[in-house]
Amino acid sequence: MLSLCLIPSAFANSAFLLSILSLDEATKKIIKESKSKILDATTEVVNGNNVHIIKVLTADGRVQYIKVDVDSGKIIR
Repeated sequence: MLSLCLIPSAFANSAFLLSILSLDEATKKIIKESKSKILDATTEVVNGNNVHIIKVLTADGRVQYIKVDVDSGKIIR
């Protein structure tokens, strides 16, 4: 995993560059898109994939868990 993060800057404009969503970026994305309050956030391995699990309090008072794929940044349903 570490070797994937150490891609030389010569490849910065290449499509080969991997995009990994940080936990902080994921929580900011959730706040922006849902106007929810973040209660907790963690990163775990689920079925061999790194997933951010974000616990939120929705505007109507419900607690929900939102899973975000670390590699793609997409919300997992």
